[in-house]
Formats: sequence, structure tokens, C-alpha cells
Amino acid sequence: MALSFQERPTSAAVPPGEAPEPSIGDLVSEIGQDLSRLVRDEIELAKAEVKQESVKAGKAAGMLGGAGYAAHVVALLGSLTVVFALGNVMNLAWAALIVTVLWAVVGGVLYSAGRKRLRTVNLKPEQTVETLKEDAKWARHPTS
Repeated sequence: MALSFQERPTSAAVPPGEAPEPSIGDLVSEIGQDLSRLVRDEIELAKAEVKQESVKAGKAAGMLGGAGYAAHVVALLGSLTVVFALGNVMNLAWAALIVTVLWAVVGGVLYSAGRKRLRTVNLKPEQTVETLKEDAKWARHPTS
């Protein structure tokens, strides 16, 4: 007697207490979900790393901007004071030149300090790159 489509068993009989073997479709679906979750997690990690480094860069740039503004105000007001004070001892032109050189040195020191701080900023998401390398290694050799 032939079984109709609805009467045919859909899977082999499984002994009690054992889970049925997943089908190829289930495995492919699970791999797709795992890969999707992995990609989302890696993107979130990269975003967090880039945000952290961007904050450092923003602070360094703010410090450079603040130093520039402060140097400008001090240079304007202080320079006038020193030029006129030195003008009592020497020609006003020489006094202005001495003050200009002094502020050039101060500006160079501020620039050097800001540039040094910017060099510590690393926008490459190191942690993400490492985990991606590990993931690729695992994908090539899942048993190791």
C-alpha cells in the first residue's frame, strides 16, 4: 500500500533523548545568521574604536586652537607693552623686532607640543583588525 504525501514520515525516527540531525538548509541558515551577527559585531567594534580615537583628535585640535588664540591675544597686547617699554632704551623698530622674534619662539614651542600630541592619535581600529584576522583564520581552519 503506497503512502500519500501527507502520510509519509518527514524525518527518520529519532531515539528518545537525542536531538534530530539538522538539515543542510538549517545549517546554511545558521551560518548566515552567525556571519551576519559577526559582521554587525565587528562594525560596532570598529565604530567604537574610531569614535574613541576621534575624541582624542578633537581634544588635541581644541588644545591647538586654544593655544593659537591665546598666543594671538598675548602677542597683540603683550607685544605692544614690551615694544613701548623697550622703546625707552632703544630704537622702537629694534624693540618691535625683538618682541616679534620672542613670539615666534613661543609659537614654535606650542606648535611642536600640539603636533607631538596629534602623533599619538591612531585612527586605525587595531582591535577590529585583529579580530577580523582571527575570524579569517578560523574560517579557513575551523577545527584548529
